[in-house]
Amino acid sequence: MLFNRKLILAHFWLAFIAFGAALLLGAWQMYVRSPLANWVSNPEWYYRSLTAHGTVMGYVFPTLVAMGFGYAISESSLKQKLVGARWAWIGFWLIAVGAVVAMVPVALGLASVLYTFYPPLIGSPFYYLGVVMVVVGSWIWVALMSVNLRIWKKANPGVPVPLPMFANVAGSYLWAWTAVGAALELLLQILPVALGLKNTIDAGLARVFFSWTLHAIVYFWLMPTYIAYYTIVPRAIGGRVYSDTMARISFILFLIVAMPIGIHHAFADPQVGAGFKFIHSAFTALVALPTLLTVFTICASVEIAARARGGTGPFGWIKALPWRNPMMLAVTFSFVMLGFGGAGGLINMSYQLDTTIHNTQWITGHFHLIFGGAIVIMYFAIAYDLWPHLTGRPLASLGMVRLQLWLWFIGMIVTTFPWHYVGILGMPRRMAYFDFTDPALANEAITVVLSAIGGFILVVSGILFITVLVRSQLRPSEPSEEYRFALAVHPPTRVPALLNSYGLWVALMIGLTVTNYGYPILQLAVRSDTSVPAVYVGEK
Repeated sequence: MLFNRKLILAHFWLAFIAFGAALLLGAWQMYVRSPLANWVSNPEWYYRSLTAHGTVMGYVFPTLVAMGFGYAISESSLKQKLVGARWAWIGFWLIAVGAVVAMVPVALGLASVLYTFYPPLIGSPFYYLGVVMVVVGSWIWVALMSVNLRIWKKANPGVPVPLPMFANVAGSYLWAWTAVGAALELLLQILPVALGLKNTIDAGLARVFFSWTLHAIVYFWLMPTYIAYYTIVPRAIGGRVYSDTMARISFILFLIVAMPIGIHHAFADPQVGAGFKFIHSAFTALVALPTLLTVFTICASVEIAARARGGTGPFGWIKALPWRNPMMLAVTFSFVMLGFGGAGGLINMSYQLDTTIHNTQWITGHFHLIFGGAIVIMYFAIAYDLWPHLTGRPLASLGMVRLQLWLWFIGMIVTTFPWHYVGILGMPRRMAYFDFTDPALANEAITVVLSAIGGFILVVSGILFITVLVRSQLRPSEPSEEYRFALAVHPPTRVPALLNSYGLWVALMIGLTVTNYGYPILQLAVRSDTSVPAVYVGEK
């Protein structure tokens, strides 16, 4: 039962409105860098757009989706009204106001520092304060998820925590700890300079702090997607979850191994020793474990659904799958993009191979294929699945839904595959302009044009998505069944305490982070010769 529909809808609508704006900015960036357009002559406009796009897509959009979906999970799986709804609204408004506070200086050209901040570049303090407000608003959600689970467990001693809520709370704990790195960078390094209390900054130490957040945040973005894999997809296609236990282990593994891996983004940085770079590279490889478990479990769950529909033979069951079901399309497209994106990530994590594609368009292609592709397409699926239950109205057009998903998949492939190719050729990322009349770059012009075309396809898909939601919400109301999640083939009546709680796993998450980051941070913090003058954005 969904008791706080308005709260959940508010989170989703703000998320998707912000997403639409950021999507348009992203498409514009690809267009103006391509031979299709005349250069706008002022690179500052490009970097303003890039900062706004990254900040909204990295912090605002996925956080609101995780929060709205989390509140829906809490009420539906625990079957109890959300405790602390007023606090949930406070968190929502903190994010809404924080997003505006951050975007105003970006629009004015006072904070073109990209969403990764890039010290010694220093922007307006209001940009950073806006980001802090977004994070604080999300931490209210973290606290509420923990409180609601505790209340439920007290009323249901010894009962297994429903899998959706177990995963949801794990994701909230991961985010709470993930955000600490960026918070430390902002509070200890950047804000004192932005507020005029200092005029130098230790850029190396700031980058190490942000690496604490930089990669683990991806797994926070992934959590709603993985929850949908396990708890929505099997039910939506008429099957069951192959293994509740394997699902719980996957989310536990994300807690343990997703955090201590961020320094693999700093392989080219001299301030971190090779030993810790190797350790982070090894831990990054371990992140493949929960993903491989998930791929196996979901494929098995899908096969169960197909055989229940009459599918037979080693591969004949594939034909029996409900391919016209939007959820079946979404999870298939998501897995394909996750596979390609994950394979590219293996290159990034390798200390040796990373040197060939470091800071090239390969990196842009990789994380857009993971986030914009595998993750966001499941955000669409989550919205489609929840919308009739949130609005009391059926989806407007399943044909339009299928078209939207197909266009998003095609657009993302057309956008990101050329980026991977030119990345291998050495094309740098974060560049506002390329002179394709130069013979050295002329052969790469077609790939940039293809990416721009892919961006236009994505915009069309995004417009279709918003259109479906709006048209659905304007339809006459119809009664709907109670929202429910997928059941396991063997629903657990009892589970081991270690698979029903978080204490040990959170302790391991914190311990491994301190172990893998403590020495590099302390080594830089005690030095007095590593600070450099700040470079203030927008200063004449």
